[in-house]
Amino acid sequence: MTGHGTGPAASDARVLIVMGVSGSGKSTVAALIAERLGWTFIDGDSFHSPENVAKMHAGHALDDTDRAPWLARIGAWIQARLEAGESAVVVCSALRRAYRDSLTHGSRRVRLVYLEGDRALIAGRLAERHGHFMSPLLLESQFATLEAPGPDEHPITVGIADPPAVIAERVVACLEADSGANR
Repeated sequence: MTGHGTGPAASDARVLIVMGVSGSGKSTVAALIAERLGWTFIDGDSFHSPENVAKMHAGHALDDTDRAPWLARIGAWIQARLEAGESAVVVCSALRRAYRDSLTHGSRRVRLVYLEGDRALIAGRLAERHGHFMSPLLLESQFATLEAPGPDEHPITVGIADPPAVIAERVVACLEADSGANR
């Protein structure tokens, strides 16, 4: 975790959920966004149980029973940030609408940032990644599970072909444009 980014009132606090399949660059982009905005950052992977990590490392996909306590911990963290008036960025694959709904609870103060990319690009990235618990063998299950956010979820959707710093700047620019439009 880094930064605090507390606002003048709890109602000013916002949380971004940077989502997408494994290998889309969520952690890197989210950390850059948080740094640029001066907001708290945490990787949702840190909320996984040791059992979930071991299961994924072994190449087995998590099921909804495995995910439920993990999502509950992330959701509680998001709610605590909002209640404390602290803006933050959290990484979470949030592949299904139901998962996102359990994290956002319909709050407009929680915003999705969807990192969108194709299988070939992401598979290439995963093949080069070492030391991560998420097995590259799980990419197909990630895409099979993925329900891209719909317009009613008001996501910021960004392609992942550009360098992470460019992607992060696009997200920040979108947030700043949205803030200006809401004044």
